[in-house]
Amino acid sequence: MSDAPQSREWRFYLDDMVGFCQRVLAFTHGLDQNQFVGDAMRFDATVRNIELIGEAATHIPDTVRAAHPEIPWRMVIATRNRLIHGYLGIDNDTLWSIVTTDVPNLLPALQAIPKRA
Repeated sequence: MSDAPQSREWRFYLDDMVGFCQRVLAFTHGLDQNQFVGDAMRFDATVRNIELIGEAATHIPDTVRAAHPEIPWRMVIATRNRLIHGYLGIDNDTLWSIVTTDVPNLLPALQAIPKRA
């Protein structure tokens, strides 16, 4: 029996991305930007889930990404990198735009991707 980790199917990462998007929307539902920024726990949980969306996106094969150019894969991953590493920071206006525009547009696009090869 090998100790090498088994490769996880890309479909599971896609499911993860959908779930993380749903969490972002649930955590921010009914809030305005000031309420969001003022609630440290929701803010941090939301940022973490946006990071996780990008992390999961790194595990989607290039062939799947190429077949679905409607998903801004590079932007999703770049956003994750900026959040994780604090590159130039992401201001509250940009983060709120991600929460209110990008994630709601990303979710149905991800859900429309067939989970077969």
